[in-house]
Amino acid sequence: MEIKPGLSALVTGGASGIGRALCLALAEKGVFVTVVDFSEEKGKETTLLVRTANAKFHPDINFPSAIFVKCDVTNRGDLVAAFEKHLASFGTLDICINNAGISNPVRFDKDDTDGSKSWKHTIDVDLTAVVECTQLAIKAMKAKQKPGVIINMGSAAGLYPMSFDPIYCASKAGVVLFTRSLAYFRHQGIRINVLCPEFIRTDLAERIDGSFIQSIGGFMSMDLLVKGAFQLITDETKAGACLWITNRRGLEYWPTEMEQEKYLVGSSSRKRPSFKVSSKFELPQSFEKTIVHTLSHNFRNATRIVRAPLKLPIGPHQVLLKILYAGVNASDVNFSSGRYFSKNNGPKLPFDAGFEGVGLIAAVGESVKNLEVGTPAAVMTFGAYSEYMIVSSKHVLPVPRPDPEVVAMLTSGLTALTALEKAGQMKSGETVLVTAAAGGTGQFAVQLAKLAGNKVIATCGGLEKAKLLKELGVDRVIDYKTEDIKTVLRKEFPKGVDIIYESVGGQMFDLCLNALAVYGRLIVIGMISQYQGEKGWQPANYPGLCEKILAKSQTVAGFFLVQYSQLWKQNLDKLFHLYSLGKLKVGIDQKKFIGLNSVADAVEYLHSGKSTGKVIVCIDPTFLQKTSKL
Repeated sequence: MEIKPGLSALVTGGASGIGRALCLALAEKGVFVTVVDFSEEKGKETTLLVRTANAKFHPDINFPSAIFVKCDVTNRGDLVAAFEKHLASFGTLDICINNAGISNPVRFDKDDTDGSKSWKHTIDVDLTAVVECTQLAIKAMKAKQKPGVIINMGSAAGLYPMSFDPIYCASKAGVVLFTRSLAYFRHQGIRINVLCPEFIRTDLAERIDGSFIQSIGGFMSMDLLVKGAFQLITDETKAGACLWITNRRGLEYWPTEMEQEKYLVGSSSRKRPSFKVSSKFELPQSFEKTIVHTLSHNFRNATRIVRAPLKLPIGPHQVLLKILYAGVNASDVNFSSGRYFSKNNGPKLPFDAGFEGVGLIAAVGESVKNLEVGTPAAVMTFGAYSEYMIVSSKHVLPVPRPDPEVVAMLTSGLTALTALEKAGQMKSGETVLVTAAAGGTGQFAVQLAKLAGNKVIATCGGLEKAKLLKELGVDRVIDYKTEDIKTVLRKEFPKGVDIIYESVGGQMFDLCLNALAVYGRLIVIGMISQYQGEKGWQPANYPGLCEKILAKSQTVAGFFLVQYSQLWKQNLDKLFHLYSLGKLKVGIDQKKFIGLNSVADAVEYLHSGKSTGKVIVCIDPTFLQKTSKL
């Protein structure tokens, strides 16, 4: 369901905390809202805020865009009246969020009462009221014969035990399974889902021991919760879904498909093979992949597509990955020319091409315990330009989703984060220059430098790229097609630049070296201008380099991501966490490259200088078509 002006929503517990945040977020989309709460003072206050946010969408309506209904959610009569008043005011009910909740006021092991004012009341508010509200919402939506979305507010406490409040845990666990059991209502046009956030800084959560909060990564942001709620509202494929939200892993659906298979009837009686295979798709007898058959910096001439047998079963410590998206890198041409192989241990032709990809685990060997079939994963090893890859389990990186954005975070994102932190020793309050900043890795470098509290300069070529960089928060964009980089740096930054993230090489390297400040650090992550040409990669001479860096105590540091593999997992988690919080944007070039036949086109497009953001190849066009329909 698209969230748009004119829809209406009813939110219980809407006066404060999570409920207020959801009411205001819906109002910012032009949605009419009924705020249902026991607190009249806070409820009316929230209602006024909602009307203010709604005013820009509905300047001429002759009725209030938000109403408040005082309600005790444990009272069936109050609930019926609230839903009736909503329908009388707005005509239909499009979205219902059952959010009202409390914690148990007395520790369960210290409660000597009959529970009527403690644990029984907690269950009535947190579970029974959710059941009744869901029932009333379904009735209202069916009566108007319009599709609707119901979100029940669960909690991460409904997914794992919490010893200091077992009653709250039990209630939220009940909400989770109650909601998941209602998936069948999607056939009647009503989608019911449950949202399970970890703890947010609200009045309810302030009572929880701070050491416990820290043990799970601290309080999560309200923005992340709103993002999760909106995802459940807008994603038409989700019904009976449980969306778990954490600081550590972002948005994650639970249980996974593999976990669900454990309770399916007959699943335990089937004979298990020596390796586990995904039921998502049938494994073919053969597959296609891109190989390098002759050494050349001309990627198209160096490669061809071949069909290879899929050799099953795989080894006990191996993983079979179905590749969905592969990333294109400037250094693909270095690899196809044999540049990354030593002279004494040259490449044995043919060899597989492609550095990075994401997809779904199609099978795992019998000794692989930490990876499950059917789940998303990434690889950063040779051979990603392929429909399937068989790799050692130690090279597989579990990821939240098999999206193009995740591909961009691999070589490009990890290079930016690791190079700035390790080779550049980046602090806050510095000036950072990023060359080729609108490319796959440059886009990450400028954002990470800004997030660290630095002033960022970026070079690019063209108005479209300059616009992107300004949107990413760059302080000074230098478009070399309209300005002279050397003149700008000398005039506007006379004291020099503290950190330079350099990937162009050649004349740009010389320019950057001369622009480096005292104690400055120049990080060389590549030299794309030198990769191609009639003779391939031509090394450049830099006379006087030692004298220059000695005079100003400067550092020129090379960076090669392969030598930092021990940091890949933790840094990938860090990047995805920033992305899930909305603090990091991931730009994907809009030009579509679909299928292995388009890989050479994609490599040449990247080297043309026309790309903006990460260049991606969709290896499986059928997967792209399915997601487009969704």
